[in-house]
Amino acid sequence: MQLLSQLKKGEHAVISGIEAEEYLFHRLSALGFRVGKSLSIIRRANFNGPIHVRLGTTDVILRSAEAARIHINNLSD
Repeated sequence: MQLLSQLKKGEHAVISGIEAEEYLFHRLSALGFRVGKSLSIIRRANFNGPIHVRLGTTDVILRSAEAARIHINNLSD
């Protein structure tokens, strides 16, 4: 199992779990991050900066610390 923060630009994955405090879990769910949802990495900022994620037709920018809370199954293998 990998973390969303470990994916590289252009890779695709499916969310397998979210380990976060209740407020962050609800925030991520409201943004569309749910178990079973597929996503792809559009862009990564340098020096462990924000990650641009596409969930269906929605684009979201996440901090690396938030992305490290999202477990994924990589589809690019």
